[in-house]
Amino acid sequence: MISMAKTRVVAFIQVADTASARDFYERVLGLSLRDDGYALVADFEGAKLRITTIPNYVAPEHPAFGFVVPDAHLIAAHLASEGVTLERYSFLGDAQGLDGVWTAPDGAKVAWFKDPAGNLLSVTSALA
Repeated sequence: MISMAKTRVVAFIQVADTASARDFYERVLGLSLRDDGYALVADFEGAKLRITTIPNYVAPEHPAFGFVVPDAHLIAAHLASEGVTLERYSFLGDAQGLDGVWTAPDGAKVAWFKDPAGNLLSVTSALA
């Protein structure tokens, strides 16, 4: 039997507009991207994110990608300062604060937002 447990991962996000995606992921999220001729590529200590352009792409409603961060509240504030709207979910009630950050039952903090293509992204900070 083989195991993929010790391999590196590659994640994929699709967009319709390469220029707006590049601006968002570099300027707003602070990622360093390179264009390999097929996709914009970010490296996360060996794991890769490939942002691929597909004409007429329509984003799904489910989350596409998430970032584990030290402080979800800090990132939420940064995103808001950049004009990014944080997603609000009525079913989360008071557990989702005024800043859009939800406190999960285990204490993790999560905020959701969309990239220019409509992909649902998240930031999560967990208790240590």
